[in-house]
Amino acid sequence: MALIIDHPSPITQENGQGTNGHAGLKETVRQLARERKAVILAHNYQDGAIQDVADCVGDSLNLAKYARATDAEIILFCGVHFMAEAAVMLNPAKLVLMPDLGAGCALADMIVPQQIRQWRAQHPDGAVVCYINTSAAVKAECDYCCTSSNAVKVVEHIPQEKEILFVPDYYLGSYVKAKTKRNIHLWKGYCPAHAVILPERIDALRDEHPDAEFLMHPECGCLTKQMDLADQILSTEGMVSHVRRSPAQTFIIATETGILHRMRQQNPDKTFLPASEHASCHYMQRNTLEKVFWSLVKLQYPVTVDPALAQRALVPIERMLAIS
Repeated sequence: MALIIDHPSPITQENGQGTNGHAGLKETVRQLARERKAVILAHNYQDGAIQDVADCVGDSLNLAKYARATDAEIILFCGVHFMAEAAVMLNPAKLVLMPDLGAGCALADMIVPQQIRQWRAQHPDGAVVCYINTSAAVKAECDYCCTSSNAVKVVEHIPQEKEILFVPDYYLGSYVKAKTKRNIHLWKGYCPAHAVILPERIDALRDEHPDAEFLMHPECGCLTKQMDLADQILSTEGMVSHVRRSPAQTFIIATETGILHRMRQQNPDKTFLPASEHASCHYMQRNTLEKVFWSLVKLQYPVTVDPALAQRALVPIERMLAIS
């Protein structure tokens, strides 16, 4: 697929700097996307400049639904690798690109297929639920997939008599176990970006802003005491929706800091305080607007999933989407 750029490139690959600033680069990226018949998907944790050019910004569930339904020829997925894999499996006829193939996930790396198979050998009648933060190879060994927004609903769908293994996030699994009262075996994985959010900082923010609403992502279960103190425990998309509806004017947000961009854009009259300025996923931040530009220019970097593996891994994803 050839592409002729009839305007000067706003950046050079050598220095990655815009000659006419981010505003010009954003317009160039949008024009390239139109010429490529590409759709740009961005997770809530992406850099604000990437969110600004995306056709859809959302959590893993909403992005998966968008990827499955789009009629675009190219899906440029600005997130991390397991998300792009899901897009490939949900829409295999499309070319799926990532701006940086190094955008992985430390949490997803904490579980491998062999560990699922070992548990199944000991619990042949059990069910395995994987958080979407897992590789396609792990999903292929599981019965159900879930996101933080639908994990409780997915587990409630499983017959009561079933033992359940929940992988890989211990804290999201703990939250689901508490909500459903089910017999759930928890894998001890965690998200490093959420682990840097400390209880002492939450206490200080709540003391400084007594009228603020405290919103917490369930991956932040390391904040054991704060689980009971949070006004709401929500997925990223749940947080975005809640702050629009809430009459509160100030919010303490306990999740990755990338989500603050969207919240501030949609609610300019409200104040959003990060529970930790350091709660940033370095994998998510590997994607930049400049890399998005070059991905569209050079059609880099394609994401593929072996068709036989994809056929198996798609089963738990489709079950999740049917439940949701």
